[in-house]
Amino acid sequence: MVAGTLGMLTLTIAIWTLLVEKRRWLRWLAVGAMCTFIAQATLGGMTVLFFQPPWLSTAHATVAQTFFCIAVAIALFTGRKWIEEQPQVELDSRRPSLFTLTLLSTFVLYVQLILGGMFRHHGMSWWPHVLNSVTVAFVLAWTAVRAISVYSQIDAVRRPAIVMLSLLITQLCLGFTAFLTRVAWGKDTAQPEFLMIVSTVAHVAVGALLLATTVVLAIQVWRHVPIAFEERVPQAQQGASAA
Repeated sequence: MVAGTLGMLTLTIAIWTLLVEKRRWLRWLAVGAMCTFIAQATLGGMTVLFFQPPWLSTAHATVAQTFFCIAVAIALFTGRKWIEEQPQVELDSRRPSLFTLTLLSTFVLYVQLILGGMFRHHGMSWWPHVLNSVTVAFVLAWTAVRAISVYSQIDAVRRPAIVMLSLLITQLCLGFTAFLTRVAWGKDTAQPEFLMIVSTVAHVAVGALLLATTVVLAIQVWRHVPIAFEERVPQAQQGASAA
């Protein structure tokens, strides 16, 4: 019932966007959301049909969070603030740029999502997921601290960065709890214990929120903090003229 309701809502968004939206790229994004939902439903059916193989269950989880990120992006792009506000722009001359850091954060989160899905569905051991969490924590903390400390005057960048850092801390605590309940305490249980289920579901849910927030931050950085490219050719020409 939940999946059917989600499908109807996604179809409504896609049709409505195609009819009233003037931005072509946003119309394509709405179509992409519908296609991602169809792929998610197909993978869900295959997961049940083939008795939940690890790789298929992990793909199912990954596509689900991708759809969630697309839905959040559509909500951002169609919001009144995005359409009506005059964006405050500040060029970024640092290396690596903040936009590069947001893309790297999204990438390591996707890797973590895949590793976590494979571990959760008994496709691999727990240590790759735990080891990569160190990389995730470092990259996301680096990104958030850079955004908060350097671009604190831009609300559209500062706010998602603060939320991302808060969710990261929460996610690390939930990950530790899920590890204890699943690996340390519940590895020999015949059935999953209630605390294991609650901690795992919360860990996955906050992970989805963290990924979506990181995507929002990347979009806002792309809009408000573009990369400053050096004009090397004009400078070289000026030097030649002066000589």
